[in-house]
Amino acid sequence: MSTTVTAPTPSSDALIERMNWRYAAKKMDPAQPVPEDKVARIVEAARLAPTSSGLQPFELIVVTNPEVRARIREIAWNQAQITDGSHLLVFAAWDTYTAERINTMFDLTNQVRGFTNEGWENYRQMLLSSYPQRDAEVNFQHAARQAYIAMSAALLAAAFEGVDATPMEGFDPAKLDEILGLRARGLRSAVIVPLGHRQVDGDWLVKLPKVRRPLEQFVSELR
Repeated sequence: MSTTVTAPTPSSDALIERMNWRYAAKKMDPAQPVPEDKVARIVEAARLAPTSSGLQPFELIVVTNPEVRARIREIAWNQAQITDGSHLLVFAAWDTYTAERINTMFDLTNQVRGFTNEGWENYRQMLLSSYPQRDAEVNFQHAARQAYIAMSAALLAAAFEGVDATPMEGFDPAKLDEILGLRARGLRSAVIVPLGHRQVDGDWLVKLPKVRRPLEQFVSELR
């Protein structure tokens, strides 16, 4: 006999309202740092995001050091949000998949769940027989796509918390990897997200309406 599990009901349209509120802030207020409890919940949302095979093939680096963020700004098209915001999230993907990395996540799953499942172990062997043998660049690109899923979760959480978050691809990945010492850790930068609070004065985008394609041009249904 199956049991139906009902998820908690959020307040009506609350998330959609916050999504309409958010935008890619162009000017952040250095005098308004993001409270650490909000940052913690944003980070936790990224950690809880779904990933292919549950491997979580990336790490999240939270940069608050002003000097480090100033160096990153220099290799990121001088985007002021990096230093005007209070926190910089760097999503760094695995440079490749290895047997050790795959086994670590499968072993963790078995440990947390307290049992070994035959189907799960067969799936482990399938991944071990394919992922580590692929080209490292193919593996990095796959891992980076998983990091983007986590970034999306962080953006949603930031909006829900009333925190501005601006996703950025405009940076030199090789130089960012060097600044943070990522390659030595088997990581490569994928995308970055400054966190802060919008500064209405000086942000040309803040009062402009959000532009998205109409629903009928965006969604098609097959029934």
